[in-house]
Amino acid sequence: MQVAFVSMETTHHRDTDGARRVERVARQLADRGHDVTIYCTQWWDGYAEEITRDHVDYRRVTVDPAVFSFVVRIPPLLAVHRPDVVHVRPAPPSGVLASSLGGTLARAPVLADWYGDESVEDARFYERAVTSPDAVVTPSEMVRTEVRELGATDDASHVIPESIDMGLVREIEPAEDVDVVYAHPLDSSANAESLLLGLAELRDRDWAATIIGDGPERERYEDQARDLRIDDRVTFAGACDIERRLALYKGAHTFVQTAYRSYFPIEFLWALACGCVGIVEYQAESSAHELVREHERSYRVTDPESLADAIVDAAEFDHLTVDEDWREYDHASVLERYLDLYRDLQEEHGLL
Repeated sequence: MQVAFVSMETTHHRDTDGARRVERVARQLADRGHDVTIYCTQWWDGYAEEITRDHVDYRRVTVDPAVFSFVVRIPPLLAVHRPDVVHVRPAPPSGVLASSLGGTLARAPVLADWYGDESVEDARFYERAVTSPDAVVTPSEMVRTEVRELGATDDASHVIPESIDMGLVREIEPAEDVDVVYAHPLDSSANAESLLLGLAELRDRDWAATIIGDGPERERYEDQARDLRIDDRVTFAGACDIERRLALYKGAHTFVQTAYRSYFPIEFLWALACGCVGIVEYQAESSAHELVREHERSYRVTDPESLADAIVDAAEFDHLTVDEDWREYDHASVLERYLDLYRDLQEEHGLL
């Protein structure tokens, strides 16, 4: 299958979750033998119009991320390429309209992958960006609700979650045992104070906690742990690579998710697959509770007091280092959902 991705900015320009998601899908498709091209602003040195990385062809549309020039050039490029499917990021949203026109010229269905973190400069194109493509994919029901409020229909909007590598989960050796682990960049959306306040409720019990992540709020959280007189039992591990994070999750009994904002809680998913009991605090701008809606080894809480109770109750569950209930989120399984949607769209267009 020939798949054309349209993403004005790649992770080489700005490293966002939405950009990483689209490029990961492109790489996985290429690894499966599909012909994949990403139409983007040039990020490589030199004058070559195209460059190949990880079996994915990156094709220059513009030298600089100039929206008008980019969207004007996309339709004729897609018309010449004639891909089987067009997969576009809505950043900018006018890029979806341009891709839809290009898809029409190429007789190819168009899928918009709307993560939720796209930086939209012109809100005029919001509604058309969710109604012009043949399908809109989001990582969670929370984001799907947002695109439906903009005009996407139930039939045209789909949830395809983020994915993880279950093979890596199985092979990593557990780190030292801890009772509670938390992971998130320590920024304005981290809300690690809920965790620290919950742990302070358990000051008279025996426990140890690890906080993974770094950022501008780290010093404030370290001060808060000292003020709460729990700093001797809370380890701030800083930013860790994926192997270290998985080892810490496999050594932990419980993972606590409290962040204010999460379009998809990927670290929560990794931790659940590593066997952690999941505790999630409801937040209006977080989809984390969706993951554990029907998961037995989990608790949903609303405040530090109920969070503390959940940490105590979580001891009732056995310690696991791998939970095979999450294998449906493996990279291969989630990629198959994209491929199924591609085929459905092609069939609707009479192309199969």
